[in-house]
Amino acid sequence: MAESPEDTGLAQFGYKQELKRTLGIFHTFAAGISYISILTGTFQLFYLGMAQGGPAYWWSWPMVFVGQLMVALCFAELAGTYPVAGSVYNWTKRLSNPHVAWLAGWMMLIASITTIAAVALAYQQTLPQISAVFQIVGTGGNPTDSATNAVVLGAVLILFTTLVNAFGVKLMARINSAGVLIELIAAVLLIIVLAANITRGPEVVTETHGTGAGHSLGYLGAFLTAALASAYVMYGYDTAASLGEESLNPRKNAPKAILRALIASFVLGGLILLFALMAAKDINAPELTTTGLQFILLDVLGPTLGTVFLWAVVVAITVCVLAVQTASIRMAFAMARDNNLPAAGLLARVSPRFGTPVAPAVITGLIAVCVLVVNVGQPQIFAVITSIAIIMIYIAYLMVTVPMLLARLRGRWQPAGFSLGRWGIPVNVLAILWGTGMTLNLLWPRQEIYNPSEPFHWYLRWGAVLFVGGVALVGFTYYWFVLRHKTGVRPENAWSEEGS
Repeated sequence: MAESPEDTGLAQFGYKQELKRTLGIFHTFAAGISYISILTGTFQLFYLGMAQGGPAYWWSWPMVFVGQLMVALCFAELAGTYPVAGSVYNWTKRLSNPHVAWLAGWMMLIASITTIAAVALAYQQTLPQISAVFQIVGTGGNPTDSATNAVVLGAVLILFTTLVNAFGVKLMARINSAGVLIELIAAVLLIIVLAANITRGPEVVTETHGTGAGHSLGYLGAFLTAALASAYVMYGYDTAASLGEESLNPRKNAPKAILRALIASFVLGGLILLFALMAAKDINAPELTTTGLQFILLDVLGPTLGTVFLWAVVVAITVCVLAVQTASIRMAFAMARDNNLPAAGLLARVSPRFGTPVAPAVITGLIAVCVLVVNVGQPQIFAVITSIAIIMIYIAYLMVTVPMLLARLRGRWQPAGFSLGRWGIPVNVLAILWGTGMTLNLLWPRQEIYNPSEPFHWYLRWGAVLFVGGVALVGFTYYWFVLRHKTGVRPENAWSEEGS
């Protein structure tokens, strides 16, 4: 069988072409933007930003964008140079050594599976606002009932995305692209209708609502906490690169998809947040710090039009979970075909019928549901699960950008497809500084994030540090004593001249 140019490119990495190469540029762009999912993130976390920093938390949105843009520019170079599945893992493997690569892949995999659960919880923020029918457990007035109901709704969503991912990338891409199209149209229309209903000027973003009063650093302390609401949204753009083995002309298309996804999300999300603050009838309404954007929508637009937009948010949440699980599957597949996960033979097997790794789809779905079930009845579930997932992703990103800078300084970095040229080193340095600063900010054991309500325990407040450290230690210990002796491309997945 004759090889396509993309097949030849994959062969240089030692892998044979097993995944079906069918995705165009909009499909890869849609994968990146649906992982970021502006409607999901802004509607899920607006309440957190408002509660911790007041309307002035809006400034964290451009701040996070600039930092993440530095990382995305580095990733664009990598996506054009190494268009292979399991982006972060495979990039680090070629920039550093197998041990660092494994840890980066492990952290990204666990983070992505945890993110599946974290995003699925967003159904609870929206569906019960549409109809009480979706409040299956209790009435919603009790925080414990709401948390349990979130687990039920989230589990149903994960079951759906698992089935879609198991049935092949074509079905996933069609549903994802349709969902992203709906999300983009809804976002633009939402910006227009909110702008048409503004009641105050843009100076609202200078109001702090006195949120800095309880912080030793004053409003800076409040702002850094509130900035987590933006940091939780703008990540995952590397998903466009994770589909490199299934994309047409990935060296050219993947870098564009990464940057377009991030920039589009920044512009649309920033305008939604700004006009929502300007349109809110009462900027001091307590519902803004509990229900969030959903309250503004229904209050400003009325129940009929507001509900239409909330359904668009439901679509956005659905395709976001779909994209996150797709990225998780590709990471598991990429690591397994290098013998770098338990049950590698099963996880690295591509279904001849569906053309996708079915076992990783099922296993990632099951683990994500388990993450939800463990947290049944925990009112603090939303912020804690989201925080833990994002911290590990930021750490995984650092395990790419740091080796990349070392490669640049040693003259070993030769990008293909997309190049930053002489801007490479300064952009790379800024990406590392940003990643380090935000990782520390995310890890900081804040009571308002990790243990906001009774009972108060030190291990809850330090939960993120303990969990992330435990995942890294246990995972790397298993790798060091078991997997590293077996690592290497599995013969079933390796490229060979005879089998080409």
